Amino acid sequence: MNRYGGREAVRGHLAMLAFSALVGGSFSFGGLMANDIAPVVLQALRFGIASVTVGIVALATGRMRGGDFRAPWRYVLLGGTFAIYFVAMFEGLKTAPPVSASAVMTLMPIMTAFFGWLILRQIASRRTAAALAVGAAGALWVIFRGDPARLMSFDVGRGEMVYFGGCIAHALYVPLARKLSRGEAAVTSSSLVLGAGAVLLVLWGWDEIRATDFAALRPIVWVAVAYLSFGAMSITFVLLNFASMRLASAKVLAYTYLTPGWVILWELAFGHGLPGAMVLPGVALTFVALAMLLRHEG
Repeated sequence: MNRYGGREAVRGHLAMLAFSALVGGSFSFGGLMANDIAPVVLQALRFGIASVTVGIVALATGRMRGGDFRAPWRYVLLGGTFAIYFVAMFEGLKTAPPVSASAVMTLMPIMTAFFGWLILRQIASRRTAAALAVGAAGALWVIFRGDPARLMSFDVGRGEMVYFGGCIAHALYVPLARKLSRGEAAVTSSSLVLGAGAVLLVLWGWDEIRATDFAALRPIVWVAVAYLSFGAMSITFVLLNFASMRLASAKVLAYTYLTPGWVILWELAFGHGLPGAMVLPGVALTFVALAMLLRHEG
């Protein structure tokens, strides 16, 4: 059976569909409270809560074994790349609109395809390469608000640029996780990577953590922390690791093409209305890219 085909591949695709919906919500929640708490403090909370949550599940289900703790440097490396991504994301959301930031995320598949080739020697087919190009075009359309003048002058916001740097780290994570895996269960590796990331974030942001008046934070911050920790971190991290073992790297993050559409729905749910009409063709192109990638396996 094809390594990326059959029932396991279907399960991987379903996992990434759920992943994209939950991630979409993180942009809208993040946009609501990005200026209320330092990104490194927020991420230290998220990583710590999520690590404990997923770790309890791993222990309760008997999925965590003594041998899983071999070569702990793997979890430090993977946790560091993920920590960089999330800190950059929430730093970017201080100024970048949620839909625009989510469009930056759709550039990840083409970067992931490059890292997949570099680390795993996975070679994208012509169909996959064409789909990635279409998706990148749609992302750029949204990032530059459908304005050719902004594109020609490379008039892109600071928030989008900061987040782009984080997306490079995320794109590296997917093939790296597969390369470094030694057969650990998804919940186990997720807990250990998140735990390592939490330690790194606490060390990195200790001064900001001590300076934060947690009692004075608005209620929306704690609502967002709950969603971001349990929904958009604990669950999505397991889904990502699960899918990374069943799908080619480029196809795993192909589901990020759905993110701008999910963000638009989340923004509507929060009463923020639709983005400008000139942005919508770019969102449509990202859907076309996803359809191209999933029409045929391989």
